[in-house]
Amino acid sequence: MTGIIKPAEDCTTMADVRAGVDAVDKALVALLGRRMRYMEAAARIKPARDQVRDEPRKAEVIANARAHARAQQVPEALVGDLWERLVEGSIAYELERFDQR
Repeated sequence: MTGIIKPAEDCTTMADVRAGVDAVDKALVALLGRRMRYMEAAARIKPARDQVRDEPRKAEVIANARAHARAQQVPEALVGDLWERLVEGSIAYELERFDQR
């Protein structure tokens, strides 16, 4: 492998596709790490543990992700399901960080 990541529309082999997917996955994990730093900040800023879970905000975040999916022509149901899991995992992480302070 040459290390060059082709745009999806230029892929001609499964090796090209897999290299692209691996690169996107690596970038997604880096973005998730960045998102978790915001959860750490929230745990530091919120004055009470019962403020960690915010159901109206959770619904807003998921609705925003679904809207972005629609705009990008990405399967909205998939994004909704992923974000449900992401937000729940983020809440759990924030609770852990809150309890550690």
